[in-house]
Amino acid sequence: MQVAEQHDVTPEVAQELGGFLEQRREQIAQQWADAPLFRTVFTVSRDEAAEACKAVVDALADVARSGRLEDIHAPGFAAVREQLSRMAATRAQAGFSPSQVAGEVAGLRQPAAVLMQAEFDDPHSEHAHACALALTVLLGTLRLVVMETTVDSGEALIARQREQLLEVAIPVIKLWENIVAVPLIGTLDSARSQVVMESLLEAIVHEHARYAILDITGVPTVDSLVAQHLMKTVAAARLMGAHCIVSGIRPAIAQTIVHLGIDLGTITTRAGLADALAYALSQQGIVVSPSPAAGAIPR
Repeated sequence: MQVAEQHDVTPEVAQELGGFLEQRREQIAQQWADAPLFRTVFTVSRDEAAEACKAVVDALADVARSGRLEDIHAPGFAAVREQLSRMAATRAQAGFSPSQVAGEVAGLRQPAAVLMQAEFDDPHSEHAHACALALTVLLGTLRLVVMETTVDSGEALIARQREQLLEVAIPVIKLWENIVAVPLIGTLDSARSQVVMESLLEAIVHEHARYAILDITGVPTVDSLVAQHLMKTVAAARLMGAHCIVSGIRPAIAQTIVHLGIDLGTITTRAGLADALAYALSQQGIVVSPSPAAGAIPR
């Protein structure tokens, strides 16, 4: 449905709409309280949902009195933006798309329109039609506000989930006393490399680590940018008093590094994680002997 232009709603009609919303606040709120948009969010009690509805009706009344029926940034909406954001986020987490949430907002018009029709002796008069049009425009703007908050909430949720995935995907493991390791899997970009560095440095401080192993067995490719990130991480670990060892450099990656002319001469490297651990242990004077084979007679 095409939203009417602002000049189609006169200031007098906008003021009358604001007065109607104020007078019928209780009735509108009670009918809205059973709508899924409110009831599935405010689950403690129906009264809680009704109070939330009243706050939205009050906001709509303020917007109507201001005459800015089509302005999603009208001051009247400020009081309920946080609430609308919470509602939108809850519906988005339940799997509802912005258009579906907008459809739920559109469903709020009918109960209010029925109450408004009862205000007029002739609900088909030109004045009654003008007031109904103003209500439609105002609730259309509310729908846009909710859609905006839904999109913003969805983007914020995705950002939080991405950050959590980055943290989960980059565990720092304590292998031995004073030795920690970070097994890297997947492509390293700038954001992920920053998380690697921060996680490793925090682990070095927390575990009082003297050796830190960066295992890149699970990194598919190494280019100049990845190598630069690794060297920065090694340098940062060195500043924290830890010796950094890079392990898991496969033959193909070694050839790529040589082909790119990347100098890793200042970095200690080992073929695998076990080799890197053995090196770190030996540097601390710890010798780990293999266990005897089954059935072998110990000497």
